[in-house]
Amino acid sequence: MFSRIEPLNVTYGLGIEEHDHEGRVITLEFPEMFLVTVYTPNSKRELERLSYRMEWEDAFRDYLCKLDAQKPVVVCGDLNVAHQEIDLKNPKTNHHNAGFTDEERGKFTELLQAGFIDTFRTLYPERTGIYTWWSYLRKARDNNAGWRIDYFVTSARLKDKIKDATIHNEIFGSDHCPVGLDIMFG
Repeated sequence: MFSRIEPLNVTYGLGIEEHDHEGRVITLEFPEMFLVTVYTPNSKRELERLSYRMEWEDAFRDYLCKLDAQKPVVVCGDLNVAHQEIDLKNPKTNHHNAGFTDEERGKFTELLQAGFIDTFRTLYPERTGIYTWWSYLRKARDNNAGWRIDYFVTSARLKDKIKDATIHNEIFGSDHCPVGLDIMFG
């Protein structure tokens, strides 16, 4: 992570050995908030890691709630889930695939119910055809057959400070595109 402002503290992982050996979480503490970057485990083909993913989701949500009890939290990263049907091009044919199972979507709902918001959907609840990831197969990006799996999620109490949440699908160079958050503190 790069920051123009030096953080008060930097931590790696969730503090749970079984979840911290893959280098998935970095947390920067600033005076007004925690900034967490995450790469959520993928459930893989045939959902071979789905049960681990469910354990990881619970541990990650608990971690965020503990941080949120101290000060607001901003989470950015690849959460490897398209939460709603509007968040991917082909929801019917992908319903039981990794990233769009009922279990994964349910865990994202639990995170929101725990006091967090999906900043993009909060600002743009009906916007369609906006994705952050496209498979390299079958010209998915050319056909905009994508998924919205990269997010800025924040503590719900930051809602009034959010000015915009952006998805830069015009930027190429990866199977993902950048996401942005314009938030005002102070």
